[in-house]
Amino acid sequence: MDIDHSVVDQRVATGTLPRANDVAQLVQDSYNHALPHREGEVASYIPELANANPESLAVVAAQVDGVVHAVGDAATEFSIQSISKAFVYALACHALGHGVVRDAVGVNNTGLPFNSVMAIELNDGHPMNSMVNAGAIATTAMIPGQTEAVRWDHIRSGLSDFAGRELHIDDEVYRSESATNQHNQALGRLLQSYGKLQRDPLESVDVYTRQCSLALTASDLAVMGSTLANGGVNPVTKDQVVSAEVCRDVLAIMATTGMYQRSGEWLFEIGLPAKSGVAGGIVAVAPGKGGIATFSPRLDHAGNSVRGIHATSYLSKALALNLFASQPYVD
Repeated sequence: MDIDHSVVDQRVATGTLPRANDVAQLVQDSYNHALPHREGEVASYIPELANANPESLAVVAAQVDGVVHAVGDAATEFSIQSISKAFVYALACHALGHGVVRDAVGVNNTGLPFNSVMAIELNDGHPMNSMVNAGAIATTAMIPGQTEAVRWDHIRSGLSDFAGRELHIDDEVYRSESATNQHNQALGRLLQSYGKLQRDPLESVDVYTRQCSLALTASDLAVMGSTLANGGVNPVTKDQVVSAEVCRDVLAIMATTGMYQRSGEWLFEIGLPAKSGVAGGIVAVAPGKGGIATFSPRLDHAGNSVRGIHATSYLSKALALNLFASQPYVD
């Protein structure tokens, strides 16, 4: 589907948030709402992730005006994991353009697990979208740079710009993932065999593993989400990280594929672009309003944080964030 986005200047028109004190209280209420839920299991296929405290819970809302509301373990660091896919996709779109990345990686949901080999085979080697592992590896490989070191620095510095502070690798997570990422290496080689990966597959998987191992907090993640909500301007540093057009692309792909095979259910029930990671993080974005981040390590069968789903759902309703709701918030 080829559409000229330059014809109309696209603007955000989603209403406003209530008063800051009200938002702060609702963030606390969402934390209280999610806390009793103890369903799910901590991820263990990456050994280091199994050491996470299953009782940890953080809920953070970062408004586009820079006000941040944080409750719970908001300063606890965890690895970004698959949430990095959304922001590396933003960097790729920023560097290469809307059409180039769309054509190379795709935007359609596979309906299969995030690490599916079958999804590649069923689609003639096409990775389908950047939110599954195959598509994320392909996207990471597209980041400009003549060497692996240059491409990695581009990614680390770019995600740091989104967060508003320097992010660094959690070395223990990186070593643990590197020792167990044979499946991703196989995905990389399979993409190469179909001509869908132009760089060395093992090098590309290593850079992808590094980006997943970046350590951050729920507060960092909320600011990253708020940057996407704010036309690419970090609400804390005021720096333009990516363009508003890139944010539109990222939010669209997050909405349709960000929560794996539960993406349709998430969009139907919660109505926000979002991305999850197996360390227990979720970031959701309300365009023009702000970003919501949660951290809780217990996951459902699709790899999404159980408490994070409950907290975000609560805030979506309480703050009237659902993109498909037609009744505006009344203060």
